[in-house]
Amino acid sequence: MDERCGFCRPFGRRTFLADLGMGFTGLALGAMLQREGVLGAETPPVVETLAGSAPRLPDGKPHFPPKAKSVIWIFLSGGYSHLESFDPKPALNKYAGKTFSETPFPHPQDNPLFKERFRSVGDSETRDVYQKIYPLQVGFKKHGQSGVEITDWWPYLSTCVDDIAFIRSMYTTDSNHDAENQMHHGRHRLDPLQPSIGAWVQYGLGSLNENLPQFAVLGGPTRADTAPSIESAYLGPQFNGIPFSSDSGNPLLYGSRVSDVLSQEQANQYELIGKLNRLLALEYPQDEQLRARIRAFELAFRMQIAVPETLDFSSETRHTRELYGLDKKQTADVAGKLLAARRLVERGTRFVQVFPQPYGAWDSHQDLKGNHARCLLKSTNPWPLF
Repeated sequence: MDERCGFCRPFGRRTFLADLGMGFTGLALGAMLQREGVLGAETPPVVETLAGSAPRLPDGKPHFPPKAKSVIWIFLSGGYSHLESFDPKPALNKYAGKTFSETPFPHPQDNPLFKERFRSVGDSETRDVYQKIYPLQVGFKKHGQSGVEITDWWPYLSTCVDDIAFIRSMYTTDSNHDAENQMHHGRHRLDPLQPSIGAWVQYGLGSLNENLPQFAVLGGPTRADTAPSIESAYLGPQFNGIPFSSDSGNPLLYGSRVSDVLSQEQANQYELIGKLNRLLALEYPQDEQLRARIRAFELAFRMQIAVPETLDFSSETRHTRELYGLDKKQTADVAGKLLAARRLVERGTRFVQVFPQPYGAWDSHQDLKGNHARCLLKSTNPWPLF
């Protein structure tokens, strides 16, 4: 080992966990250490780090106490065009209709990085490879003090650019819709399954409200092959995302008490089921599925009271309903999901995954301009829906 190479120095288990699994294992570790009192409130001195890296405190503690307690992730299934949103490429218009051989640029698929990162499954390597350059479908303008270019499709979102962090360095190695899963757990479809981000957040940060799930899902996934986006893999099934409906009349799938069963009768049923399950747990102490089932029964009973109140929008003001577009036919469905997400977070849910539209709605192999315009649900609301 060359001691002059800083990156070859030994590192501890905490550093290893902090850098593993998209960093969310480090989040889990930090939260558990804090709960156990290992990470105190006092800020220790900053330690020296490798050249070119950000300062790091002992035990991975950040420079200042984190303020965020929850996450709302709005996921546009199908993949909207980054070129027509936050990352314009003006050269596409300049060379529109030409092949790459007619421009000063090499073909993107000849790039060594493409060959290094791309992992083909089936015939997807040759799918949708067009010979001529396609122009941008919408205009852009610079906004805010940061001068970030935003598509003309989002006039209201453009007023918030200085409050948004834009990441333009991400890529996927999966060429098909399995990339949706990769965005959530960081692995290609041919790799071993990993926990989703929502599962890591729930695992690491614990519960703020024992009557609500810590990982709630609104609007999806709408297909079985995208279920890994909300699953917990080896962390255990108790950390899976729980699908919700934004309909306060029936918010839990198969979770409503039937009309001819009294609340106390159901409580007695759950108590008996719990006793039987715990007796079985003594015989099979390593059964993760059984332990998750016990927790699920207990949580389901508590949620029957807490969830309907959470998703009852009658207490919201008229102004709020108008801002979300709750009373407009073309925006009501999306508005209900986003308002439900906000109310869940206000009441202690750690991670809310929102799918505004069904699977693949933003998938625009053809007619990108028409499809994206429909999905944007243009309205007169002063703030964007998403």
